[in-house]
Amino acid sequence: MLKRMDVDILDLGIVPDDPQALKQALQNAAQNADIIITSGGVSVGDADHIKPVLQETGKAHFWKIAMKPGRPLTFGQIGQAHFFGLPGNPVAVMVTFYQFVQPAIQTLAGEGSSSPLTLRAKCMTPLRKKPGRYEFLRGIYRQDDAGDFVVEKAGLQGSGILTSMSRANCFILLPEENDGLELGERVTIQPFTGLI
Repeated sequence: MLKRMDVDILDLGIVPDDPQALKQALQNAAQNADIIITSGGVSVGDADHIKPVLQETGKAHFWKIAMKPGRPLTFGQIGQAHFFGLPGNPVAVMVTFYQFVQPAIQTLAGEGSSSPLTLRAKCMTPLRKKPGRYEFLRGIYRQDDAGDFVVEKAGLQGSGILTSMSRANCFILLPEENDGLELGERVTIQPFTGLI
């Protein structure tokens, strides 16, 4: 995802699940980069050290967000560097990158902020959802014979299931208050072409 953007990438490799090693890696990164991005270690498990290390070495502006996938997203600062702690599951990484990190990079690079392209489409798959968090489902959209946009779910939606992400060409956007959709209801979609 970063390679598609006009940025210089410093890959610092895999850091062990050790607070001291993580602290050293983050401090080194802050001396050499404008933005630090990590993946994994941001939740509440025994090996999730990002939050306490970030609080020790910098500032955590927020931790956890009401979205699925991607709830354990962390944003903060270490020295002059902006910090994004992305979740560990691959689809959650992609969703949080496209919704938060990419727009931040574009803004910091002086490109200005613009909202990604969204379209309205008829949902051809009933969708279940509990109110309370914003959900980004992977979908496949197309135009039907009448020229209207239609969308369906791109398979199983678990945050570790990459096949649905590889098959998808859009996100189906379900706001916090949404409690699911019946077949044929209209929904907002975000085509991937508007993101990459």
